[in-house]
Amino acid sequence: MAAHRPSEGRSRALRRRLSRAYDRQASEADRLFPHQRAPAPPGAGRARDRGVQKNFAVTLGAHLAHVPKRKPIELWFQDEARIGQKNGLVRQWARCGTRPRQPADQRYESAYLFGAICPARGVGAALAMPFADTHAMQAHLDEIAMTVAKGAHAVLLLDRAGWHTTAKLVVPKNISLIFLPSRSPELNPVENIWQYLRANWLSNRVFDTYDDIIDAACDAWNRLVDQPSTITSIGRREWAHIGQE
Repeated sequence: MAAHRPSEGRSRALRRRLSRAYDRQASEADRLFPHQRAPAPPGAGRARDRGVQKNFAVTLGAHLAHVPKRKPIELWFQDEARIGQKNGLVRQWARCGTRPRQPADQRYESAYLFGAICPARGVGAALAMPFADTHAMQAHLDEIAMTVAKGAHAVLLLDRAGWHTTAKLVVPKNISLIFLPSRSPELNPVENIWQYLRANWLSNRVFDTYDDIIDAACDAWNRLVDQPSTITSIGRREWAHIGQE
């Protein structure tokens, strides 16, 4: 699950700055900074999300036109989370009237957890990687492809990060990608998976080394996949799964 941190000689090749918010086909308005854009009308984001949900069956059919009709279809969601020494703090149980101490670290060593879930099956596929880039995304796609049920075809819903939309990716034959609208994390249940992992196993901790971060990320994900019902409960979205039983 975990990828080794590259040696110093390879670090420069992998340490690339890639845009997470914009794809290469973004419109001129999308390239502007938030303060340069005209304010959106009230409820515009919610209306856009409802449009995605309402029209998802049509979108799905268009992306699966090349797939034989009798082939089983799996719906997957994918995202990445940065996990590091500058960790978050979450609520904890304590005796009434006491003020428990919580550890905090000001160092910046970190790694990325690439995670994907299939809520209907209650399974997931993940890799802990040193950087978020095309190389890491390709490795994750290959990992997901091996986790898809034999004989099935996976539809992977994900955001428009630069390493998701690049033409350099070789998408496995048993996966089709569907990109969610920009700046719509509420449509991706893996965002809620990250909250669950941090609240239960990753926050309120100090990681002394990079290897400790990798070990903690792998341990948290393995604990999650040992709870298929939790994956289903957190990840299932009726608008995406309707008609897929």
